[in-house]
Amino acid sequence: MSTAALIPLALAIPLVGAVGIVLASRWPNLREGVTLTTAVLLLACVYQILDPVLAGERPAVVLFELLPQLPVAFRVEPLGMLFALIASGLWVVNSLYSIGYMRGNHEAHQTRFYLCFALAIAATLGVAFAGNLLTLFLFYELLTLVTYPLVTHAGTEKAKTGGRVYLGILMGTSVVFFLPAVIYTWHVAGTTDFRLGGILPAGMDKGAVMILLALFMFGIGKAALMPFHRWLPAAMVAPTPVSALLHAVAVVKAGVFSVLKVIVFVFGLDVLAGTTDWLVAISGFTIIAASVVALNADNLKRRLAYSTVSQLSYVILAAAVLAPLSVVGATLHIAAHALGKITLFFAAGSIYTASHKTEVSQLNGIGRRMPWTMTAFGIGALSMIGLPPAAGFVSKWYIVSGAVAQSHWLALGVIIASTMLNAGYFLPILHRAFFRPLSDDALAHPHGEAPLPIVLALSVTAAGTLALFFFPDVPLALAKQLVALP
Repeated sequence: MSTAALIPLALAIPLVGAVGIVLASRWPNLREGVTLTTAVLLLACVYQILDPVLAGERPAVVLFELLPQLPVAFRVEPLGMLFALIASGLWVVNSLYSIGYMRGNHEAHQTRFYLCFALAIAATLGVAFAGNLLTLFLFYELLTLVTYPLVTHAGTEKAKTGGRVYLGILMGTSVVFFLPAVIYTWHVAGTTDFRLGGILPAGMDKGAVMILLALFMFGIGKAALMPFHRWLPAAMVAPTPVSALLHAVAVVKAGVFSVLKVIVFVFGLDVLAGTTDWLVAISGFTIIAASVVALNADNLKRRLAYSTVSQLSYVILAAAVLAPLSVVGATLHIAAHALGKITLFFAAGSIYTASHKTEVSQLNGIGRRMPWTMTAFGIGALSMIGLPPAAGFVSKWYIVSGAVAQSHWLALGVIIASTMLNAGYFLPILHRAFFRPLSDDALAHPHGEAPLPIVLALSVTAAGTLALFFFPDVPLALAKQLVALP
């Protein structure tokens, strides 16, 4: 089979899996077996595309023309390859985790959950492999629609309200900002095809470039740039596996992936020179402001949600610095954040499943009852802070190096300040868990670890967070291809 033929196969696998999930709905073991098998097959398919891309091949396929010279087309380049590996790899682990979580908490509508999850992964692969802006926009919107039932999974009024905020902000920013940006790009460039180095004319007016950049940055609402970030904490009403999907596997990663893709493949670093200081300032404000909110949040998932808002803007800030090293850092941070944050959300769900605790103030001594969970949480926290030996150190090193290379002291100051804030809201959790005595409630209601699938999944992602620090070769090689670094 040719490499290009693997692209539609990768898109079809989760769709076929979704049909199998529905057909197996009456037999939970079979349904979940279909889910896991589909996830493994998808990862195997995506992995087969990796070596050709590393070797310089750019497989492409056109499905059909939606309008004349506006095809729905796919082309795999290094950034999309990395995103597809993240999404397909973490779907395997998240599926394993979901089995333990959904059963352990006796969740309703489990077939719908697994169905929508499979559809979300298919949409994510469409975003990752999109060959032009039109295809990216279509699958980006599809991802919003198929994840809405997951956000409102609980069916409560709170869940419905969170779902309305989620859908309203993401669809609103797309229609008001993202779609006009795509249309205007087609108008001035004559194409929507992605090309390394950009497609906009070299002599384009700087004012027009800034306006178009603003339309893209605020239109890609999944990147959670303030003030269009509220959908993300609102979506925390969803079950923890959905939170993991939103924050690590698909939705927010589709946001920052799209931001980076647009900057590198639509504008190009040269065209953007002198036009991104405002974006550094807004992303820097988002990083600091979200960190301050996280610092004061007692609810664990809310703290993690605002941590995500902050960490996403690391990618935007790094891309806006316009240094080759910072673009490498932004690319690596997509992978590092995915592994670290999914570990943190897995741990939060493990705590809830085993002890039904949701607040940071309730976690005194829990590390002695749940050592696997809280050790994994500690590894994820180290990665978010940017300390070795966790993956976040590697991406932050390149971001800082790019900021120094460009003498961008505002960006450097933001990174230093946010690192201290990250430590300020993660380290106290670990101190509570391991160094404070057990609470009276914990003594009265003893518990151990969550079900084995949950503990196994969070152990795998924690190990992955460490492995990416010691063995960053593949994501680093893909990232360097974006900026022609040796």
